[in-house]
Amino acid sequence: MYRNVSCKIIEDHLVEGKPEPGNEVSIKIDQTLTQDATGTLVYMFLEAIGIEKVKTRLSVSYVDHNTLQTDSRSADSHRYLQTVASKLGVIFSKPGNGICHRVHLERFARPGWTLLGSDSHTPTAGAVGMLAIGAGGIDLAAVMSGEPYRMKMPEILGVRLTGRLAPWVSAKDVALSLLGEIGVKGGLGKILEYFGEGVDYLTVPERATIANMGTETGATSSVFPSDEETYRWLKMQGREEEWINLPTPERSEYDDIVEIDLSKLEPMIALPHSPGNVVKVSEVEGLEVQQVCIGSCTNSSYRDLAVAASILRGKKVHPNVDLTISPGSRQVLRAIAKSGVLADLIAAGARILECACGPCIGMGQAPPAGSVSVRTFNRNFKGRSGTPDAKVYLVSPEVAAATALYGVITDPRRLGPPPKIKEPSMDMEDGLLLAPARDPSKVKVTRGPNIVPPPTFEPLPDSFEGEVLIKLGDDVSTDDILPAGADVLPLRSNIPAISKYVFARVAPRFAEKALRKGGGFIVGGENYGQGSSREHAALCPRYLGIRAVFAKSYARIHKRNLINFGIIPFTFNSPKAYELIDEGDMLKIDVLRERIRRGDDRIPVENVTSNSTFTVNLDLSERSREIILAGGLLNLLNKKYSQTKRRRM
Repeated sequence: MYRNVSCKIIEDHLVEGKPEPGNEVSIKIDQTLTQDATGTLVYMFLEAIGIEKVKTRLSVSYVDHNTLQTDSRSADSHRYLQTVASKLGVIFSKPGNGICHRVHLERFARPGWTLLGSDSHTPTAGAVGMLAIGAGGIDLAAVMSGEPYRMKMPEILGVRLTGRLAPWVSAKDVALSLLGEIGVKGGLGKILEYFGEGVDYLTVPERATIANMGTETGATSSVFPSDEETYRWLKMQGREEEWINLPTPERSEYDDIVEIDLSKLEPMIALPHSPGNVVKVSEVEGLEVQQVCIGSCTNSSYRDLAVAASILRGKKVHPNVDLTISPGSRQVLRAIAKSGVLADLIAAGARILECACGPCIGMGQAPPAGSVSVRTFNRNFKGRSGTPDAKVYLVSPEVAAATALYGVITDPRRLGPPPKIKEPSMDMEDGLLLAPARDPSKVKVTRGPNIVPPPTFEPLPDSFEGEVLIKLGDDVSTDDILPAGADVLPLRSNIPAISKYVFARVAPRFAEKALRKGGGFIVGGENYGQGSSREHAALCPRYLGIRAVFAKSYARIHKRNLINFGIIPFTFNSPKAYELIDEGDMLKIDVLRERIRRGDDRIPVENVTSNSTFTVNLDLSERSREIILAGGLLNLLNKKYSQTKRRRM
């Protein structure tokens, strides 16, 4: 008998390595998902490698992030994605079909399978007992080429749920409570596995909200057991034949355990500017609000929107509040239209947006300057909304709807008895999911002028010298490094153009400085690179000549992205070392290539400016060292598959 659900899935997919915490393991990936903000590069990488057909059991390309078509660039990207997916054997989800995580949960996620996605919230699919992991696009390209996914075996953190949620308390409050307890770094190097009697009372959409938000703890993935509720969900989706029973073992074993009594939870709220800055809603009641947004991949199920509509039914949104609704999928949109939920929301004064990420990534609906925006989303990093000085709070749909009604942050428990939501039967019409071509030779890939091949980089030199171009503090997000938003997202397929936005909100002239100086170094604090999986936050600095980052610690996906593009992620071995480096210092590293090749884990660095030397740590697996030496993963893949093509000839 397996010791926990996560380990069973890993062991069933194990290709190489011993699955014990800290060891590097390779696992087979069954499915992949990409989205249009990161997916364009994935398919360009596959074309560069020369892959004619993806090797996974199922791959899906979604368009959900970059859906504002203010000029031809976004539309050109969509045409490229549709045609290249058809040619390479990938299902294509058209704009308007919904947010990747929601649609994948509905139509493709399977218990016991593995999923790798070029989006940090890919673990949403863990709601059905799937091991789903977010990664950078070049990792997706490798897996879709037939490579196993290599990772350091995570610890399994058991999250025991007991009791049952009280009225007006929902799955979002479970996720926020866990974040409040373990913080935005508490899941780093771990898989969060949920078990206990409390799991039985959570529906799959509720589990999806919790699994989605687990990403904000830094966790590799979040996993629920596959049980009767999972079967009910799959049957509702017409996929009951895909169900397998994958229960939590009676004598389950975890590396550590956190306990949450659902019956004792209250409505929670994350204060600006971190998902981990969590308090009870009752502590901030009465704060005036100018905007409320309900939706995103976290809280856009039928139940989420229906409970908001029940609160607002027969009433009007407060005159000082702008309320937006983003359904998670076309399936959800059709369901709320048929049930009357949509009519209730419209009558209350809500603005209905398309089934896409939208305001969550700053694509429209930026709040007023200096305002308060209350959102059911998963991130509230400073400036992510599109308004640099807005204050964004994260809440459940219940709190959001009550707040929209009264114009101030409101505890929904003041509203009386909670609504009873009955989920209708779902429409299984999949007209916006396009199957790949039966004859790929007849497909012509369409490329607009903004589809620019990814740059290539030279192998690591034996030594290099450069300037510290910027020094940053703790919890720098990938939004800080390379922002999203309507101005930037259309450039995701054009690295020379989008690289001009590196640190645009932090140091507006950074890109110009980096090019003028011929590259250099970045210095950061704890948890450098938290947030989105966007590999542009590593690829674009590399394009600007950045060869290394020095930080106290790294977020999992970003560290891997740095390695994949040949940027060395050095770690300070003491707080004092961080303090002794200043922006503008010249640093020099000698005999670096040889040190990395032979496996040194402590590297001396000369500070030429202060005439001193300090030592940094280099925690890299053998495979990661190989990637760094080659100048990036794409170079390794090109070498491997060019040899394969020559053998075929």
